[in-house]
Amino acid sequence: MLAPSLKARPVVRQVQGQTPEIFTQILEDGTNLALWQRHLPVHIADFGTLLLSLNEPLGESLVVELATDDVEPDLRGLAASFSDLEGYEGFIADVSWLVSAFACLLGATRIGLRLRVLDKAMCPRFHVDHVPVRLITTYAGIGSQWLREGAMDRKNLARAETEPQDCEQMLCGEVALLKGEKWHGNEGFGLIHRSPQPAPGERRLILTLDWLA
Repeated sequence: MLAPSLKARPVVRQVQGQTPEIFTQILEDGTNLALWQRHLPVHIADFGTLLLSLNEPLGESLVVELATDDVEPDLRGLAASFSDLEGYEGFIADVSWLVSAFACLLGATRIGLRLRVLDKAMCPRFHVDHVPVRLITTYAGIGSQWLREGAMDRKNLARAETEPQDCEQMLCGEVALLKGEKWHGNEGFGLIHRSPQPAPGERRLILTLDWLA
């Protein structure tokens, strides 16, 4: 009688690319980060910079319900208090496209959206997310930080004294899909990452999307 064969676990890896097609690789076993190395259009980058310069608070959360057709979600009420700023329409169009692309990739019908201005690190310690997959992008300010597999012993997560000094840094405008602990088959291998600490007087404009259903 032949012994049952065990399927080898794929090597954990992170992938990066110049086009959004890189996102499809997050669906592959072993991939816990897919990073689109994009540059923001100038009018959207200028909108983010202008928004931060006003030094006003922003923290909005909403659940986006998606229809079965290919119509992009209407998010014109998002950050409505800044709708008079030049570049707002382009910014909203960009967020809408990201929501649609994220939903299409995952077959999602409900997306949790958070848009925030931060003046300090929301999650300053290296950690993993207990979600299936999360999209993160920074529209203005410093980008999020992450570790390559093996750079830190996972048993030491959240312990400041064991954190490595060197880490990878997302650039402003880049878009990342981070696979978390609740992705089937990825248990124990969520991407290790953290929020950066802005310099004194600096802030960041960050968008996150979560797959709800």
